[in-house]
Amino acid sequence: MTTAEFGTHNWGMVVDVDKCIGCNACVIACQAENNIPINTQDRVERARSISWIRVERYWEGDFPDAKARFIPIMCQHCENAPCEPVCPVYATYHNSEGLNVQVYNRCVGTRYCANGCPYIVRFFNYWEPVWPESLRNHLNPDVTVRSRGIMEKCSFCVHRIRRESRNARSAGVEIADGAVQTACSSACPTSALNFGNFNDPDSKVSKMKDDKRHYTLLDQFGTDPNVIYLAKIDADKKISAGEAATHG
Repeated sequence: MTTAEFGTHNWGMVVDVDKCIGCNACVIACQAENNIPINTQDRVERARSISWIRVERYWEGDFPDAKARFIPIMCQHCENAPCEPVCPVYATYHNSEGLNVQVYNRCVGTRYCANGCPYIVRFFNYWEPVWPESLRNHLNPDVTVRSRGIMEKCSFCVHRIRRESRNARSAGVEIADGAVQTACSSACPTSALNFGNFNDPDSKVSKMKDDKRHYTLLDQFGTDPNVIYLAKIDADKKISAGEAATHG
């Protein structure tokens, strides 16, 4: 396989925290797109709910001047991922397109990867997923339904990437910037989530990545994530401490 066919992409995401309003549209879109089991009350009470992306809320400042801040967190698709070397069956690995891949039919559910992940974005599937009859037709046929006993996490909607790659290859063209969007980025009403190819210097995400507000979560661990955050802009300061969440 030639370089033109493989390895020309480094998929990543830039999250502009200044635009996030905490609406959770990304969470619902991800749940519907990726056949994520419904989090019933008993699952939440047992701390066994599953969500591939979550919106963290934290407070900045002191009462009564405290301000609510929001930050979406999903698998960071780290180049130096701590989840990968601990997997005894090589169920998780980093491919040449910047994705931290999870091979479900290899996973034996050791949960070593979840223990190694500092971002708490991997989930163990404790039960066979069940949907009400009225919701079964909404399942995405492009995404497998994961069975009990395996780990799962955000895949950057890899099925969308593969579909667009096939279409571009059939047409004999390169994938256009913005042609591939994850469920969360396409659902975000404020364009806080932006997905694209970091290997393309002219792509939107490459230009956003160079913004002076950029930072990565928990950078002290040296995981080199493919998710870049842009700090919150505060009217009272030039750039706020959006990084308060980076070390939280």
